[in-house]
Amino acid sequence: MSWIAILILVVGLWLVFKAVKLAFKLLAWALLLGGLYWLLAPVFGWPPITF
Repeated sequence: MSWIAILILVVGLWLVFKAVKLAFKLLAWALLLGGLYWLLAPVFGWPPITF
């Protein structure tokens, strides 16, 4: 492999790890906000989450 290919591979892997980290952060926030809504909806009279 040439050094350009190795550089592109390293940058690509770095971007993949950044994207996965962002996806897990978004999932964690969605679960947190969904859980808070699920707990607080009955207290404040908001419509409940139905499945």
